[in-house]
Amino acid sequence: MWESVEVTDPTSALPPVCVLGLGLIGGSLLRVLHDAGHDAFGYNRSTQTAQDAVGDGYSASSDLDETLRRAADVDALVVLATPVTTIEPLVARVAELAPTVLLTDVISVKQEVTEIVRRVHPGGRYVGGHPMAGTSRSGWAATDPTLFGGAMWMVTTEDTTPADDWLTVATMARAAGASVVPAAPDAHDRAVAAISHLPHLTAAATAAVGAAESGLALRLAAGSFRDGTRVAGSAPALQRAMVEANRIAVLNVLSETIDRLIAARDDLRDKGNVEILIDDGHRARRAYEAMAESDVQPITGVTVGAEGWQSELRRQAHAGRVWVG
Repeated sequence: MWESVEVTDPTSALPPVCVLGLGLIGGSLLRVLHDAGHDAFGYNRSTQTAQDAVGDGYSASSDLDETLRRAADVDALVVLATPVTTIEPLVARVAELAPTVLLTDVISVKQEVTEIVRRVHPGGRYVGGHPMAGTSRSGWAATDPTLFGGAMWMVTTEDTTPADDWLTVATMARAAGASVVPAAPDAHDRAVAAISHLPHLTAAATAAVGAAESGLALRLAAGSFRDGTRVAGSAPALQRAMVEANRIAVLNVLSETIDRLIAARDDLRDKGNVEILIDDGHRARRAYEAMAESDVQPITGVTVGAEGWQSELRRQAHAGRVWVG
């Protein structure tokens, strides 16, 4: 029988947290943990960014080796918060200077990160993560300690994931104000390809077509153009790193999107209507709104660490439930 998890304070057991990368996500994580009274410190390659963080009252350094030695000394949870294209040398330094620490990340793809960690740091402790939060802005100046409030935070849940390590990463997400969604790496990557990475491509296409039409079009553009192209305003290098790292899953959803658009084009040409695509999209949007507006249903009846806990968490998460501790 599954039993309920009993956690009196979901953040009481959080170890020190070391954040590698102090951009929007990493910097916001450092701020929210520090502001809540947790032991948190960070690293950024840019000396100016580290100095800006220190100037705002946070513990930060541009010396990676020094930061990792500190993480090893206090057995910190180390968070990779840089683009996936930059993490391999970071993981290599973790393997050399802090080989026993638990490693997580906030990167928007999971399979590629998992493969890098396993290859560069075999035997290392790693539980992936991905907060579903962000803005089109970047850098330390964009950081916001309220960024994760009410957000969903995916925490990798494989059949071999150790319970204690999973709970540590989930606890950090809860301390940041998020709810936890357990998922396998491949399921996560398929899901975000559809609801995060594809929208970056469709936003880019919409923005490019609108701008190519005329200055008049851009002057007349209002809410639908603004909202539909918002993510196209994100730094191009960050968008490319995200989409290209998840290329197989993105290819699948992009192909489906193209098929639907071609069918709509043909219907408009041959029948004079786009009924099917518009109606399908409307129903899907209403389903999203219904879920977003309903009370969050928590995962229940699972003891993390009991036999089969990982698969039961994933099963309930696939039904839309979240882990709240």
